[in-house]
Amino acid sequence: MKVLLRSDVDGLGKTGSIVNVARGYARNFLVPQGLAVIATEGMAAQAEAMQQKRALQSAADKESAETLAASLSDCAVTVSAKTSDEGRLFGSVGSVEISEAIVTQLGAQIEQRQIKVELIKDVGSHSFEIEIHPEVSVSGTVEVVSEES
Repeated sequence: MKVLLRSDVDGLGKTGSIVNVARGYARNFLVPQGLAVIATEGMAAQAEAMQQKRALQSAADKESAETLAASLSDCAVTVSAKTSDEGRLFGSVGSVEISEAIVTQLGAQIEQRQIKVELIKDVGSHSFEIEIHPEVSVSGTVEVVSEES
């Protein structure tokens, strides 16, 4: 069964694409969730319009992401955490703590899912990656310091 995707669906396609899927998948999931409509012969023009709109939106998103990346290039933030006497953390520092530090220290709105970092378990300087847009990313450093009790 051919459907026209109204939004991006992982593993299936992008907005405006006409794809062939199983009838049950279309009728029981895609159409009721508003992710797709059943394709007809006259849908080609509508699909083209959706793809052009997506391309314009993507270009605007990429431009704003590049502006944000320029302001965040080589950013450095500090996170304090409870540590043992040997400098090991009780717990770890991850993307949640780094995103909170970026919001409070730099004032930039970054979501935790945009930050790519391994869990940090030691005091010191560590690098991380911020994926602002699929084509735009910037690196930064986080300084993990011992929290004063």
